[in-house]
Order: sequence, then structure tokens, then C-alpha cells
Amino acid sequence: MEAVTEGSWGSLPVPLNPGVLRALRELRFHQMTPVQSATIPLFMSNKDVAAEAVTGSGKTLAFVIPILEILLRREEKLKKMQVGAIIITPTRELAIQIHEVLSHFTEHFPMFSQILLIGGRNPMEDVEKFKEHGGNIIVATPGRLEDLFRRKADGLDLASCVKALDVLVLDEADRLLDMGFEASLNAILDFLPKQRRTGLFSATQTQEVENLVRAGLRNPVRISVKEKGVAATNTQKTPTRLENYYMHKQEKHLVFFSTCACVEYYGKALESLIKQVKIMSIHGKMKHKRNKIFTEFRKLPGGILVCTDVMARGIDIPEVHWVLQYDPPSSASAFVHRCGRTARIGNVGSALVFLLPMEESYVNFLSINQKCPMQEMKPQTNVLDLLPKLKSMALADRAVFEKGMKAFVSYVQAYAKHECNLIFRIKDLDFASLARGFALLKMPKMPELRGKCFPDFTPVTVNTDSISFKDKNREKQRQKKLEQQRKEREENEGKKKFIKNKAWSKQKAKREKKKKVTAKRKHEEGSDIEDEDMEELLNDTRLLKRLKKGKISEEEFEKKLTGSQRRLKAEAVADTESEG
Repeated sequence: MEAVTEGSWGSLPVPLNPGVLRALRELRFHQMTPVQSATIPLFMSNKDVAAEAVTGSGKTLAFVIPILEILLRREEKLKKMQVGAIIITPTRELAIQIHEVLSHFTEHFPMFSQILLIGGRNPMEDVEKFKEHGGNIIVATPGRLEDLFRRKADGLDLASCVKALDVLVLDEADRLLDMGFEASLNAILDFLPKQRRTGLFSATQTQEVENLVRAGLRNPVRISVKEKGVAATNTQKTPTRLENYYMHKQEKHLVFFSTCACVEYYGKALESLIKQVKIMSIHGKMKHKRNKIFTEFRKLPGGILVCTDVMARGIDIPEVHWVLQYDPPSSASAFVHRCGRTARIGNVGSALVFLLPMEESYVNFLSINQKCPMQEMKPQTNVLDLLPKLKSMALADRAVFEKGMKAFVSYVQAYAKHECNLIFRIKDLDFASLARGFALLKMPKMPELRGKCFPDFTPVTVNTDSISFKDKNREKQRQKKLEQQRKEREENEGKKKFIKNKAWSKQKAKREKKKKVTAKRKHEEGSDIEDEDMEELLNDTRLLKRLKKGKISEEEFEKKLTGSQRRLKAEAVADTESEG
């Protein structure tokens, strides 16, 4: 359906900076939403605003744009250690999201530095980062920001830095108070100058929010944005275009993945993304927990089990309503076994497998090979995009980031070994789209991606080495390991590596092994290896084995070598002489 808009950016009473307009075009925000149209002119004209608008109405740009415009219009430009704006938000994930949106704009204004201050990492890292780079615009969670105001003994006098503050934004103010941040907010407000612009944004207007408005804002303009067609007395807090459903009957669903790593990753993701539904995971590497998990899930009235093919055969779970297959199993028979977990003993059930357009011939293959007819399900409309939230989870916890990388690698490796490799061809796989689907922050290093470019995949600008584990013990171990590696590098610096001359036959064996692996990979990817070349390779490998076992002399070995292998020997001898 058509988006609710309120005119173009050019219709604002005060023209926006060209850099801001350029960033809006890049982000494809061509029209304003009602909350933006109502809030931006007031905020830019130095009014305090208290805005109430439903979730997903575009509140972020409603304060990001005025912040930039106000700072750009300052008579005295901000210095490195001066803070011009602070955005406070209740969760790390939301803070990261706002930080990323702001980054798109500050790319056009290099005079402004921005800093993200959230929990989950050592506060001293934030202190040092602020001292080194400054932070004209701070995006923070309340706890970490309050902590940094008390770090004067560590060399950071944040209270002095905020004396130049122009704008304070309290985003999701109702959640800030619901999550118990009232004391932290009051402590932060005490450090801030009274002469400032303040914006308070929330989805609901509670008495606690009203108290915060009175304490933190001066003569605010109150904005309550209702969607078209919603009466003024209507208390609906979700967009009118959002269709919400409820059901009384609880159901069971199985979600199949081909690898243990994918189960680990998506199982954890679903736990965070789907509330009030029991999510369980099971795969072959769970040696001791599998029986307990299986028994518990069988007894549940409803829930989701994320699993590998360990659950595909001979498993009877009462009343499974849906079997979802993220990827087709490596063998066609396993597909039938997966589907057989539902519609058992006369019950009704449904099964769905996700296929790429290039994999459509798999439908005909199953119909002929397994006598398993299928019908196409049309794509669902109004599907919620949860990938940004999954990326935020990865940025906030290294465990999620690493699980995602392992899941992607395992998926690609499983795809390369698929039984139906004429249909599922690794060389035709769109790695960029796949990586976006896995919500990866960057592409992993793996042989299947070597030498390939991915213009359609944009890695995050954050240094992924700086992402810490939420689990403090794991993070402590990681830091210890990093420190050990750093010391080893320092010790090895300046030391000349001594390479001992190797026997030619050993170098030859190494080259042969490498050539064999390369040939195998190329064969699996579908590239054409000439039969003669393969025959030469196999012949030379057999000769080498006979030489090692002493069945032929080195002189006989050299006589029987193919022409290409004699050239390899000459290169190896030359390498040995140069090393000597």
C-alpha cells in the first residue's frame, strides 16, 4: 500500500542543507512522514518538542535532521572535545541503529564527530576513544552515559565537554522509564546546561512521560500524530496499515536447516525475535542434551523446533502443523522424511521449502524421483524485515556475530556438496544476497569466495574485532588470547624466518597435493577439466606413491613424469637454489 506522506523535503519553511538533502536521496527518503513534517520545523526554530507517534512512523529522522541543521547553523563551530548533541535511547540495539542512520548523514559533514556509548564493553575503551576522536554528537544508553560523566579521575571531564550542548533527544521515552532509567536520566539532566533544545519522542503518553516532560523540557510544543482515518479519541498505538492477528490454538512447527551451525544461529535469532513462543534447537552435535530437548518438545502444547536432519527420520512428534525447510536437504529421500514429520496418523499438516529461482527444476526432480508433487505458494505480503534487528544483535554480542559467520560458511559448504549438483550449482549462487539474508556484518574468508567481488554487499563500517561478547567470561578469555597473540607478534618482529631446504620429492608432494585439491574444487564447481589433464594428474600421483614406497628409483620416476611435471621439478629446483 502507498506510504503515508506529508509533502516533499523542499516544502519545509526553512530549506535543508544540501548535504542533508543528498543523504536523504541516497537513503531514498523522498517524502516526509507526518511526524517529520510536524516536528522538524518546530525543532529547527528552537522549540522544545514532545512528540507522540506510533512505532515505525519515522521518528528517527524527525530528530536527526534538526540536530544536524542546528549544529550547522552554530555561530561558533564545535571543537573536538565539545558535545553539541546527545541522543539517549533505552537499548543498545536501538542506539546502534540510530548511530548507523546518523552515520549516513555525517559522511557529508566530516567536521562533526560522532560516538556510540553503550554497555557490553569496557568503559575505559569509550573513555580513550572519546579522548582520541572526540564526540560532537553522542548516541548513548543511559547507564553508560551516566558512567562516563563520573570518569573525571580517568582523564575525561564530560561535564565540561557538554557545556556547549545545543540539543538533547530522549528517544522511546516511555521505554526509558519502563526499563527503570529514571534515576540515570535525572542524574544526566543535572550535568546538562539549561539553555538547550530538548526533544522527547515516545509511542505512548504515560503519566511518567508527562513528569519527564515537565522536568526536562521548557514550554514544549506537544505533537500527537495520528494516522489518516484514525479518530482523535482512538488510542491505537500501532500503524493502521499493520494487520495484527491473534489465535487461541497453540501449534507446533519444525524448521529444518542442513547444518548444525545454521541451527545454532537461527535458533538463537528466533529466541530473540519471537516472544511468548517456546523456541528449542536440536542437532547432531548435541550429544547429551538431545534426548532431553526432544522429550520436552514432544510434551509442549505448542512451539518451534529448529533442527537438522537428525529429526527427519523416525521421529514422532504429536500434532506438528508446519514443516519449514530453509534449504533442501542434501539427498532427495531426506526431503520426504522431513515432510513426513507432519500430517501423521490422519492429521492435517503442511510443508514448505524455500527455493531460489535457479533451483526451480528441483520441483520436477522430486516429482519424478520421489513421487512427491508440490504446488507453488505465492510470496507473503507485508512481511516484517527483521534483518536490521539481527544485524544489531550481531553488533551488540560477538557470540551472535560469530554464529552468523559460521552458519554462512557451513551453508555454502553444504550447498557445494549437494547430491543434486546439476540443480544446486555453487558457481551460480548469489553470495551477496545470501550474506544479506544471513544478516552478516562482513564477508567471511573462505576458499569458495576467493578472488570474488561483491559490489551488492556492503559491510558495516564498524571494526568487527571491537565487538565483544556479552558473556563476561568469554570476553575475558578473548582479550587474554588477543593479548597473547599481540605479544607473540612483537616477539617475532624483526626475526628473519629461516627456511630449511627441503628435498625435491617433498616439495613435489606438496605441489601435487595442492594441484589435486584445486582440481577437485574446480570439478565440484562445475568447471571443465580435460580428461587428458586428469589422467596426467592421476598418473603422476600414482608414480609419487610408488617412489615413496621405494618401488621405483628416483631415476625411473623422472623418466615416467609427464612434460608438465618436469617443468614443475625444474621450478622446484630453482626455488631450492634461490632459498640456499
